[in-house]
Amino acid sequence: MESLFSLDNLFTLMMLTMLQAVLGIDNLLYISLESRRAPADKQAYVRKLGIALAVILRIVLLFGLLSLISYFKSPFLSLDYAGILVSQFNVHSIIVLLGGVFIIYTATKEIMHMMSIQDPGEQEREARPVWLVISWIVAMNLVFSFDSILSAIALSDVFWVMATAILIGGALMIWLADRVAGFLKRNRMYEVLGLFILFVVGIMLLTEGAHLAHMKILDNPILPMSKTTFYFVIGVLVLTDIVQSRYRKKLMLLAQP
Repeated sequence: MESLFSLDNLFTLMMLTMLQAVLGIDNLLYISLESRRAPADKQAYVRKLGIALAVILRIVLLFGLLSLISYFKSPFLSLDYAGILVSQFNVHSIIVLLGGVFIIYTATKEIMHMMSIQDPGEQEREARPVWLVISWIVAMNLVFSFDSILSAIALSDVFWVMATAILIGGALMIWLADRVAGFLKRNRMYEVLGLFILFVVGIMLLTEGAHLAHMKILDNPILPMSKTTFYFVIGVLVLTDIVQSRYRKKLMLLAQP
């Protein structure tokens, strides 16, 4: 027990908790947008329960990865299409690729829905069953968690240190989820920005999954989008949205008689 609370383990716990928080930002955005599909009076409940279940499954996944990590990384399907497309898929790459495809599909569908509506005030659609929304939140949370769990395994071999970091990260997500969702609800103008950020998240997952599968197109390996590049693109999107909003307001003021 004394070694569990050693200075090295406490420092690793702090680093892993920070890692969970940084890698959970894109996950929080997805949870906030997905929870809006539930009935209005159940949305906060859906976010909290979805994250709580996902945290429990993250710990189970962590335990499984510690025992079966070689199976997740070992290729089981090779593809060589006349040298045009070459790849070696493993379980990890398949999960990340499917997650990226689903997120891009979701973001694109919501953007198209926004463009098709006649009255922004009538944007709300028929609510989905609570269990279905929670299931999607849990499933996508697990997709997002693969990187953080594998990073945790690389930094520590103490299960309870990694599990504690996951629990603290989950508690932070539950605390922040309602605030992010509330901000988007009060500022509907940022919904489009949020969906395009989600779209970029999907692209990041696709590049990461393709890299994990050692995919090459015309003998050119696909490199994963780094977190630095991801946050730079998000910063440019946010800055563009702010400048455009202020410029639009000035044009409206100039147009007034």
